Amino acid sequence: MLRSMSLVVVLLALLAPSSTQQPPGEPPLRLAIAGLVHGHVSGFLRGAQGRTDVQIVGVYDPDAALLKQYGDRYKIPDAARFTDLTALLDRTKPEAVASFTNTYDHPAVVEAAAARHIHVMMEKPLAVSNADAQRIKRAADRGGVEVFVNYETTWYPSHGAIWSIVKERKAAGEIRKMVVMDGHQGPKAINVQPEFFAWLSDPVKNGAGALYDFGCYGANLMTWLMDNQRPLAVTAVTQHFQPAVYPRVDDEATVLVEYPNAQGIIQASWNWPASRKDLEVYGEKGYAIATGGSGLRVLLPNEPDHVVTPEPRAADERDSIAHLLAVARGKRKPNGLSSLENNLVVTEILDAARESARTHQRVALKR
Repeated sequence: MLRSMSLVVVLLALLAPSSTQQPPGEPPLRLAIAGLVHGHVSGFLRGAQGRTDVQIVGVYDPDAALLKQYGDRYKIPDAARFTDLTALLDRTKPEAVASFTNTYDHPAVVEAAAARHIHVMMEKPLAVSNADAQRIKRAADRGGVEVFVNYETTWYPSHGAIWSIVKERKAAGEIRKMVVMDGHQGPKAINVQPEFFAWLSDPVKNGAGALYDFGCYGANLMTWLMDNQRPLAVTAVTQHFQPAVYPRVDDEATVLVEYPNAQGIIQASWNWPASRKDLEVYGEKGYAIATGGSGLRVLLPNEPDHVVTPEPRAADERDSIAHLLAVARGKRKPNGLSSLENNLVVTEILDAARESARTHQRVALKR
């Protein structure tokens, strides 16, 4: 089962390309990598290098030693390695950028790319604050580019099936409660790369600890299921169960998200005995419970609790690379979970949760 798999195995499985053949006569997508400090970059590079419809034209990171390490490992030519983002963009002229910086640096990457009319996909979450999220939106609007966010859970067949059952068929009635559980043993315990750990445990570069690292998944899924509706209020509790390991950021968070006719509960943890990414959706007449990528249980009127095998996702929604290719080539817009509109609301929820945890107060979102 998914929850018993290592995080690395899960990531590589989800990044495996569904197709590596570009349409006849269409050249590969010219793709640049901005930043190497986000641990998911390894799986992404392996996935991209296994395709014929994507060409990595350049890789940027300000740390020359880190750039050499990744460049040598993935056989990136010296001429395609850059310690200056502007030089990368101007010399390689990519069609799209995949960003693997820390979250704090997302606005700078988007501003540089958007000024050159280059689309950007970044790893979750969008931003460390509402102010940074608005910087990203302004840059995207000025440049007329798509900016979208990659979450592992976006490509889960189980989540696509829940959307079909709950939103399209409306088989469970109106949504009343959503519970999202995302976490693992903690970045230290699973031995993430040193450069990844350094910023994940930094309150400025990550925004918080487990609250931002894993809380963003729940905020993203709830915003999607609520049709991008902004919640009324957010209440959060964060704790330090491992202060010696994470002295500056939380490692445990629970967030209550209030909507006019529904409630969401986000559980984010760096303390669980195993990795899990589960989504529970309860409606007036039934429920759907996803346990990872393909696990799904459903109870509906005249249908007792039973296991459902989800249908595969569409070809351009099976992994982040396929989706990036379709969006960058103008064949579609970012899907609901990846969209900037969704992730602006996600940032509001996380920002409010951080404030609530700090003040021990319920935070109402400005209308």
